[in-house]
Amino acid sequence: MTDRIIERRPTVNTFEAMTARRSIRKFRDEPVLEEDMERILTAATRAPSGKNSQPWRFVVVKGDRRSEMVGIMRAGIEEKKSMEWDTGSSEWTAAIMEQAPVTVFVFNPEGTHPWLAHSIDQNFQDLVNIQSVGAAIQNMLLAATDMGIGSLWICDVFYAYEGLAAWLGEDCQMVAAVSFGYPAESPEASPRKRVSEVVRTVGS
Repeated sequence: MTDRIIERRPTVNTFEAMTARRSIRKFRDEPVLEEDMERILTAATRAPSGKNSQPWRFVVVKGDRRSEMVGIMRAGIEEKKSMEWDTGSSEWTAAIMEQAPVTVFVFNPEGTHPWLAHSIDQNFQDLVNIQSVGAAIQNMLLAATDMGIGSLWICDVFYAYEGLAAWLGEDCQMVAAVSFGYPAESPEASPRKRVSEVVRTVGS
């Protein structure tokens, strides 16, 4: 009985990792070790998923392929600007992706592209799968934090959705990207709402 309790004891303090995690936008010019990225991606695959469907696929971009990635990202942004879209902070995001040693694109192979028609059943299934993929992304962020590696969860890739998906050879739903590298900044924690502001209890 004692041995089982010891085996189940966590090896890291999850609350410390959640508290320490920051969105990093400045990275050192230092590669992330292959074994460290393997550990981060393994953490992603340990996430819970609806009916254990594990609806995720990851494409890792690093080294000399980063310039191609950023070029496609910037071309997509310029196209959207020509269509009078509000592209927000996407150009800054492209610059961050350019300096980050590694960017991981996250796909839902069971999902369809957002511009295609969805049945109600497909919409519900997408909700389940995207929740699962979100858990996988969060696992990556916490694992990276625990290892002293910075990360940035990116949705601005949507401005170049079609171009990036085609370049990566993925004809399925792109959910997000995450850039990784050793932090060159130590940002303060962003303000958070109090639990009492976001929680309502039903029942005694």
